[in-house]
Amino acid sequence: MHQDSHRNRRWVLASRPHGAPTMENFRLEEGDIVSPEEGEVLLRTVYLSLDPYMRQRMNDAPSYSPPVNIGEVMVGATVSQVVKSQHPDFAEGDWVLGGSGWQDYATANGEKLVKLDKEMPNHSWALGVLGMPGFTAYMGLLDIGQPKAGETLVVAAATGPVGATAGQIGKIKGCRVVGVAGGSEKCRYAEEVLGFDRCLDHHADDFADQLTDACPQGIDIYFENVGGKVFDAVLPLLNTSARIPLCGLVSAYNSTNIPDKPDRIPLLMDTLLKKRIRLQGFIIMQDYGHRIHEFQQEMKKWIQNGNINYREQVTEGLENAPEAFFGLLEGKNFGKVVVQVGPQK
Repeated sequence: MHQDSHRNRRWVLASRPHGAPTMENFRLEEGDIVSPEEGEVLLRTVYLSLDPYMRQRMNDAPSYSPPVNIGEVMVGATVSQVVKSQHPDFAEGDWVLGGSGWQDYATANGEKLVKLDKEMPNHSWALGVLGMPGFTAYMGLLDIGQPKAGETLVVAAATGPVGATAGQIGKIKGCRVVGVAGGSEKCRYAEEVLGFDRCLDHHADDFADQLTDACPQGIDIYFENVGGKVFDAVLPLLNTSARIPLCGLVSAYNSTNIPDKPDRIPLLMDTLLKKRIRLQGFIIMQDYGHRIHEFQQEMKKWIQNGNINYREQVTEGLENAPEAFFGLLEGKNFGKVVVQVGPQK
């Protein structure tokens, strides 16, 4: 894990992917480090977050955020240290949460930087359980899902940073929690470490039957971030007045066209109407950014009390970011995917 104090490496978008991204879509560039101007700080990236939404930003298509332009640095949340400061609110050595993207160094004007506690035991957690993924789970479940004791909550991608947190919050609120994950190891982790009541492997041939058996009272809340066959199995089990917080559809991010399958939209609409189901998509910072301090205070308490467990998958070296990203999109990750770009100092 090497960072040059005089040169900046950065991964830029070289071309737009068609289907799953490949190395041809990225280009590693190197250049001089830019000095901060008045009112700016120079940041050295220590941790880079990799998240599924980045795949959508590689497309030149309308979305909730603009696409990355060809030749631009790939977007991404980062935890960095201030190297030089021309800003009155930041000093050399400060830890900050920002959005420097896939590069060693970046300048910022301070507007969107969040100063982190220097004594924070795990600064990378600001990219996970104490950051955007944890915030997504918290607001999606509590504000849209509105869990009640005794209800059945089903969580897709149950060992990912969002799903794992949503399921554990569900347990705190008294729900019976059924997770869905890829593989027996992840399912054991969800049950034995995260405390889920059940966790099912979506690769199983009889997955839909297993889900029916695991939810004898039906499903009251389905935390959706995957889509595809998991949602197909969930749909007929939804109870009247069920709630579906929708924060992602990772199963479709690499799709190049609409699958050649029977049109199930009429079935979906009929189910939503007859069972009076609430299906609500949300973009965490755009919809709930004003409530982040509420989330942080509550989540810190839960972590300190041992109510929330958290797992990271750390890849060392900026040069390895694309491969780690490919694995994330293929579901090979186990926990929150973070790249350690540089050393802590």
